[in-house]
Amino acid sequence: MADDNSTEKLRLFVAIPMPETVRDEIARVQQGLQQRAPPNAVRWTKPEQFHLTLRFLGDVPVERVAALREAVNAACSGSQPLRLCAQGVGFFPNARSPRVLWVGVNDGEGRLANLQKGIEAAVRLFAEGPGAENFAGHVTIGRVKFLKRQELKALAAHAWAVKDRLFGEWTANEVELIRSDLSPAGACHTLLATVHFVSKC
Repeated sequence: MADDNSTEKLRLFVAIPMPETVRDEIARVQQGLQQRAPPNAVRWTKPEQFHLTLRFLGDVPVERVAALREAVNAACSGSQPLRLCAQGVGFFPNARSPRVLWVGVNDGEGRLANLQKGIEAAVRLFAEGPGAENFAGHVTIGRVKFLKRQELKALAAHAWAVKDRLFGEWTANEVELIRSDLSPAGACHTLLATVHFVSKC
C-alpha cells in the first residue's frame, strides 16, 4: 500500500499509448455519440487522452515514483511488441444502465492480458487498492453522469450501429507512467516515464 504519511503524492496510472491515426478514428465515432446525448450528460474523454489503461494506481508518494518506474521496467523486460487492434463500442456495466462508454482493444493472442497481469503484480505495493478482477482491454471515451430513458436509447442505438467498427491496428512497443491531475475542466495528463519492452531473446 502507498505510504499515507507522505506529504506530496501523485495520482498515477500505467497505460499503453495509442497512435494518432487510431485516436482520430475513435474521435469520429465519439463525435457521433456526442450528438445523441445532451450537453453535460456525459463527461467525454479528450481524444489526446485516449489510452489503454493497464493499472490505475491512485495516489503514490513522490519519493516512491523512481522505485515504481523500476518495477514497471522489470515487468516489461522480456516482453515482445504487441500487435493491438481497436474495435467495437460498448458500455460498462451494460447498455441499460451505462456508466462508461468504451472502445475495445485486444491482441488476439492473450499476450496483452499476460502483460497486464505482470504489471499488476509489479505495482501492487505502490497501488492504493486492488485492481479490477477481470481485465478487459479498452479505451474509455466517455463517463455517463445522467441520461433520461429516451436519451439513453438514442445513444445505445448509435453505439449498436458501430459496435463492430474497426478503428485501426498498431504495434505497441512501450508503456507509459502517467500523472493525472483532476480539475473542474477535467483531467490533465502528464507523461512521467516511458518504459520500452526489452526482449530477452
